[in-house]
Amino acid sequence: MPKRDYYEVLGINRSASEDEIKSAYRKMAMRNHPDRNPGDNAAEERFKEATEAYEVLKDQQKRQTYDQFGHAGLEQGGGFGGFGGFEGGFDIGDALRAFMRDFGGGGGSMFDDLFGMGGGGRRQRNRGEDLRVRIKLSLEEIASGVEKSLRVKRLIRCDACNGSGVAAGSSRKTCPQCRGSGRVRTMSRTILGTIQQVTTCNMCRGTGEVISDPCRTCNGEGRVRGTSTVKVKVPPGVSSGNYMTVDSMGNAAPGNGEPGDVIVVFEESEHEFFTRHGDNIICELPIAFTTAAMGGIVSVPTIKGEAQLRIPPGTQPGKVLKMRGKGIPHLHQNGVGDQLVQITVWVPTKLSANDKAILEKLEGSESFRPPEGGKSFFSKLRESFGV
Repeated sequence: MPKRDYYEVLGINRSASEDEIKSAYRKMAMRNHPDRNPGDNAAEERFKEATEAYEVLKDQQKRQTYDQFGHAGLEQGGGFGGFGGFEGGFDIGDALRAFMRDFGGGGGSMFDDLFGMGGGGRRQRNRGEDLRVRIKLSLEEIASGVEKSLRVKRLIRCDACNGSGVAAGSSRKTCPQCRGSGRVRTMSRTILGTIQQVTTCNMCRGTGEVISDPCRTCNGEGRVRGTSTVKVKVPPGVSSGNYMTVDSMGNAAPGNGEPGDVIVVFEESEHEFFTRHGDNIICELPIAFTTAAMGGIVSVPTIKGEAQLRIPPGTQPGKVLKMRGKGIPHLHQNGVGDQLVQITVWVPTKLSANDKAILEKLEGSESFRPPEGGKSFFSKLRESFGV
């Protein structure tokens, strides 16, 4: 079944702002959230569809790719599949995690906090914080792919207490305030009547347990500062702003919870000779005016080394010649971009007496006179102003 237009899914126009996108998604997600519609498969599909649309449109780079190429652009790379995208399918778990990331509280359902619905006595599941790091890549590394080793400062599990946060010989106790549920209920009076709210217990921070004798190494946190080596295998064809997620290499969680991830964001370094445009490489190449006039074979730098380029006779300054397959590989698909070589004609600044004599002789030749056809620049200028 073909996918619907993401703007249509959220009920917004293509010029919608980030706030409008977020607001439209929040309304649709709350209306179709599984906690409000238990057993309703159609609502679950609408929730997933809305979340997938939101994940694309809230990200400026993904949105630009989608606006230009549609769903095909996202499926064929475009800085999306495999880099924080939905490669291999977007399931309800992905949708719920995305929703909780931007709108939820500490691990439970948003509707638990608002209305006291859903998982009544669930404890909060601690998770460590994600870490974001940036790495610079040269065009040569982007073209061939590269493996990088990064030293990342992070919170790691405390060895003294094995991550529990509890001193040796002691143990965690059930929280007396929430009685182990990790949540407390409060009642408040409003003009609409009495409203019950379920919030995270502030005594145990949602874990349902408290520590009476904390570990002296980590002060009961279960984690300490450290440094780890993170290896990232960068595939060919990435662009600035693309990212990869390294699972479970972020901060350790308090109390032996699930560690966060490391999000590695790529940044393309400026090159002294090449400019990148999509998957094509652009460069300028100065050649002698004799080569421009008579043609010839010249050596051209490429991102994979030197290559030969044929210059046709009569090549004019500014002419762009294409070297097929000498650009950047397409991300997540077959094919390689091209190298576009813009020709500039180099004019010598110092001439010997013999050089001058040769040029003076050539100056009188018909072949060395520019064509006179067409109107001059000044004639066209006068016509444009009606004078």
